Amino acid sequence: MKLWDKGFSTDKKIDQFTVGNDRELDLVLAKYDVIASKAHAKMLAQVGLISEEEGQALIKELNVIAKQIEKGKFTIEEDFEDMHSKIEFLLTKKLGDIGKKIHTARSRNDQVLVAMQLYLKDELAEIKNQVKNLFDQLLKLAEKHQKVLLPGYTHLQIAMPSSFGLWFSAYAESLIDDLYFVQAAYKTADQNPLGSAAGYGSSFPIDRNFTTKEMGFETLKYNVVAAQMGRGKVEKATAYGISSIAATLSKFAMDITLYMSQNFDFITFPNELTTGSSIMPHKKNPDVFELIRAKCNKIQAVPNELALITNNLPSGYHRDLQLVKEIIVPALQDMKACLELMIFSLKKIKVNTTILEDPKYDYLFSVDTLNEMVKSGMPFRDAYKTMGKAIENGNFQPKRDGKHTHEGSIGNLCLDEIQSKMDKVLKSN
Repeated sequence: MKLWDKGFSTDKKIDQFTVGNDRELDLVLAKYDVIASKAHAKMLAQVGLISEEEGQALIKELNVIAKQIEKGKFTIEEDFEDMHSKIEFLLTKKLGDIGKKIHTARSRNDQVLVAMQLYLKDELAEIKNQVKNLFDQLLKLAEKHQKVLLPGYTHLQIAMPSSFGLWFSAYAESLIDDLYFVQAAYKTADQNPLGSAAGYGSSFPIDRNFTTKEMGFETLKYNVVAAQMGRGKVEKATAYGISSIAATLSKFAMDITLYMSQNFDFITFPNELTTGSSIMPHKKNPDVFELIRAKCNKIQAVPNELALITNNLPSGYHRDLQLVKEIIVPALQDMKACLELMIFSLKKIKVNTTILEDPKYDYLFSVDTLNEMVKSGMPFRDAYKTMGKAIENGNFQPKRDGKHTHEGSIGNLCLDEIQSKMDKVLKSN
C-alpha cells in the first residue's frame, strides 16, 4: 500500500531503491506518527471536518496501534511503503471509510516532519539526562580525588602539575558547553510543523494551534514553507548537539586509553571492563573506550553528511530528504550507547595516587619554582633563564609545595560554581 497510489504500480527495482531502509527506521518513529495522528484526529473533529464519533473511533484504534508498538508487535511488511501507509491501512481495515479520513488536511510530508520532531525532542531530552548523569559522576570523582596530583602535558611533553580533580571536572564543565548546543537543537525541534501539508498549507479550515498544544510543542512553525524547509535543518541542529558531546567523549576516551597504558599507569579498571589478546596473556585492552572514541568520531561527521545532502536544495520537498532519517537515527542510538557505557565504566575507575613520586616528573614543578624567584623580586625573564640553566646543568631542585589558589586551578576547583552553571542549563528549557 502506498499513500500516493493512483491505481498503477511502479517497477520493483524503483520500489526497492526509493523505499530503502525506511521500514526499519519507521519502526522507531511509528510511536510518534500515532501521537501526531491522534492530535490530528482530535483537531479534525474539533473543527467539524469529521464528526465527534468518527474522531473518537480513530483515536480508539490509534491507541490500539500504540499498544502494539509499545509491545514490539507492530510490523511494516513489504506490502507497505512506510509507517504512514501501514497505520492508515490498519485504521481502514478496522473502521472502513472512517479510517480513510485520517489523511484529511495533511500530507506525508508534514506527517514525517512532525513524527521526526517529536522523536528528536524525546531523544534530546534523554541524551540531556544522560549527560547530566555523566556530569554528576565526574563531579563526584573530581571531589573525591581533588588532592591527587596528575602530570599535565602539552605537546605530550611533561608540562605542569595537574590533578585528578582538575581532569575530571574539566570534562564535567565541558559537558555544559555541549548542552548549550543540545538546548538549541531542542528549541529548533520544539516547533509544530503539522498542518503545513505538502509545504503549502491547505484549503481546509484546520486549527494548528490546537495540535500544537495537544502534542506539547512550545510553538508553531507558522510559515508552511518554512516548516518544510525545516526538514534536514532540524536534524542538522540535532547533529551539532550530539557531535559536540561526541567531541568531549572522544577526547575523554583518548585520555583514558592513554592513561591506562603501562607507560603512563595513571588509572586502571577491573578485568571485567577490559578485553584480552588471543596470543598475549598479559594484555588488558581498553576496547570499550577505543570504540567510544571511534563511534564518537563517526558522530562528529554527521553534521557534514547532512549538510552535503541538504545544502543545495531549493525550497519545497525533495526525495533527497528521505536520507537524513537513515543518518540521524543511528547516530542518536550510538550517542546514547556511548554515554551509557562511559557512565557505567567510570563507576569502576581506580586512580594511581603515587604517580608524581617518580623523579621524571620533577620538571612539572619548574614553573612553580621559578615563580617563587619572581615573588622574591627577580624579574620573570631573569628567573626563566636561571631556571633554564639549572635544568640544563642538572642542578634543578623542584619546589613541590607551590600553592595554586586562583579560580579553576588545582587548589581551587570551583566545583560548586560548575554545579551552579549546570543547574542553570538544566532549568533553561
